[in-house]
Amino acid sequence: MSAAPSAVSLKRDLGLWSAVAIVVGTVIGSGIFIVPNVMIRNMGTPGMVFVVWVTGGLMSLSGALSYAELSAAMPGAGGEYVYLREAYGPLWSFIYGWTQMWVAKSGSIATLATAFFLYVANFHPELKQTAGHIPIPLGPSGAPLEVSYGQILGMALILALGGLNYFGVKIGGGVQVLVTICKVSLIFAVIAIGLGTGHGDLANFRSTAPVTGGIAAFFTALVAALWAYDGWNNVSMVASEIREPQRNLPRALIGGTAAVMAIYLLANAAYFYVLPAKAVAASDLVAADMMRKIFGQAGANMVSIAAMISIFAALNGSILTGSRVPYAMALDGLFFKSVAKVHPEFRTPGISILALSVWSAILLLSGTYDQLFTCVIFASWILYGMTTAAVVVLRRKRPDMPRPYRTFGYPAIPIVFVASALCLVISTLINHPRESLIGLTLVLIGLPFYYRWARRRS
Repeated sequence: MSAAPSAVSLKRDLGLWSAVAIVVGTVIGSGIFIVPNVMIRNMGTPGMVFVVWVTGGLMSLSGALSYAELSAAMPGAGGEYVYLREAYGPLWSFIYGWTQMWVAKSGSIATLATAFFLYVANFHPELKQTAGHIPIPLGPSGAPLEVSYGQILGMALILALGGLNYFGVKIGGGVQVLVTICKVSLIFAVIAIGLGTGHGDLANFRSTAPVTGGIAAFFTALVAALWAYDGWNNVSMVASEIREPQRNLPRALIGGTAAVMAIYLLANAAYFYVLPAKAVAASDLVAADMMRKIFGQAGANMVSIAAMISIFAALNGSILTGSRVPYAMALDGLFFKSVAKVHPEFRTPGISILALSVWSAILLLSGTYDQLFTCVIFASWILYGMTTAAVVVLRRKRPDMPRPYRTFGYPAIPIVFVASALCLVISTLINHPRESLIGLTLVLIGLPFYYRWARRRS
């Protein structure tokens, strides 16, 4: 049997626009300001960069179309956790939830908070200074761990947003809508300035940069694009708090992902219109360098502000959605019982929100989250592929399940996504065998806990 459910349930306080804002706001973080550099260095020409952006966008849209069917049919808290449980059983859903809680989602939150304070440091360089040391051997070569003022700021931001979401999903959703509108408006302003102020040259689209080349380079560029697209699936994690989920979830998943794809293509058109391929390849902050060429340092500062707002929205969306996964695990009796509690007044999984926020802040402080996150990508993409394959599995396993939305292009669309995920997994295993094996090890560490909780549950 499952853990005793809370006497108070989650409340459906999120409408369509909140759901769309979660998709767009969580996906668009810092990637669009940075990754064109990685992509042009691997592909060589702007045309090929656009091919990679379109490929990554279509892959993400294929996933969104598949998830739309699953989320409309099973609008419960936890998203993929629920779909994997229904298709393959509790073990696979536990593995997903375990990796999300301890590494994937918490590591992503820590990464976003670090990117935020690094952008703030453009205006306040003193944030990079050391505030003190923690006497544990986690620094370089086993030295004491250094803590910067910026890390303290990042931790405070995580905990503040965790507290904000603790006081109600409607508050967190409202903040998400507001900051998403702000950041999309700023990004469109950057696009309009790049394309419409006469500082560009169409010849730049025919320019070239030194290229790595080969199939490995294509997958490296594609992984960078998929990192920028990552997060389109997060809205399914709060499905139990969305009004009219059978209608609003498919609209948010498909519409939000398509909107992000359009924004990314327009932004890259602006970058390459103003900067030739070699300049993009030499730039670590492509958007800032484009605006610097047009308006000087004031333009670069504008991009820094846009990036900070963009990261803030992605951070809030990640905390809002990610906290529902450990809550769903605890509700099934496969995590600590207290995490399943819902606050009687605010109607949020308060302990789950605080647990994820505190652990994410600790990962930021440790400075090891980036390595952990790299290691778990291999296992995560296996689970993404399995989740999309669940559309096919459940069509056979539970043909009578009500499906308010059915995947467009079934079965081709889910199969394309699964095949693409398989290629990425194989590529990661070949090119990064050490990180892949470490990622699997992190997953296997959770198995003793699963069997302990499963025995107690039964």
